[in-house]
Amino acid sequence: MRLNTVKYLTTLVVIVGALQVNTALAQMDHGDMQMQGGSAPADARDPHAYSDGYTLTEGPYAQPGPRQLKLADEHAFWSVLGDRLEYQEDSDSTVYDIQAWYGTTYNRFVIKAEGDIADGTLEESSTELLWGHALNAYFDTQFGVRLDLYDEGKDRQWLAIGMQGLAPYWFELDVTAYVGDDGRTALSAEAEYELLLTQRLILQPRAELNLYGKDDLDNRLGSGLSDLALGLRLRYEFSRQFSPYIGVEWTDTYGDTADYRRAAGQDTSGTQFVAGLRFWF
Repeated sequence: MRLNTVKYLTTLVVIVGALQVNTALAQMDHGDMQMQGGSAPADARDPHAYSDGYTLTEGPYAQPGPRQLKLADEHAFWSVLGDRLEYQEDSDSTVYDIQAWYGTTYNRFVIKAEGDIADGTLEESSTELLWGHALNAYFDTQFGVRLDLYDEGKDRQWLAIGMQGLAPYWFELDVTAYVGDDGRTALSAEAEYELLLTQRLILQPRAELNLYGKDDLDNRLGSGLSDLALGLRLRYEFSRQFSPYIGVEWTDTYGDTADYRRAAGQDTSGTQFVAGLRFWF
């Protein structure tokens, strides 16, 4: 009984105290208080003084004549990335996969070049000349042309439109659709991921596939899913610009493309070891 009485009195005191605080707050005069977001005092420091009075285009401190100050995304830069420059043992050939660009953060000219050299002869190559525009912080849209050259076959030209960038979970994606002559269509997709075993030792899984809308007998390419390549490369970065690597790549062909290869006495699939160099500047 005594314990219940103490609890009751304690609760009553808390309630009364809360009512008194609310009453005092309601009676306060807020008219003289300076609220955040109001006008700055007359003697406040000039905000432009932090940059020694310089602004980009206007104001009492703007420099005369052409605009003198430029932000980083307004400058033009360039880069060349050799993602693959490798020797493939089984086919006794050299493969290159190089990309270069020049421009700003939002608009740039892009060149993509892939090819296969055997016995000193360029057996086949694919070169894309593209205009890239930033879609968002992670992806660029790209539009241009693609030129395919074959030592044994018929050269092809395509209009290209695609998207390249960094997907969630740090996957690098490059997907492009093509339209050629005689109603030809194609789709190419490439994905890469970099797994840092250490700060210098990096494991790179890579996948690439190609699809075609119709058969191309001259170049022994079938409609639908034509070929698929899966690779795993381990590189050591002496610097970010110079990284030798070794790896293994598995390739396979499907549908009519596989049939054309069988008819020509070629393998339809294979696994081979590779060694090469990744570089950029």
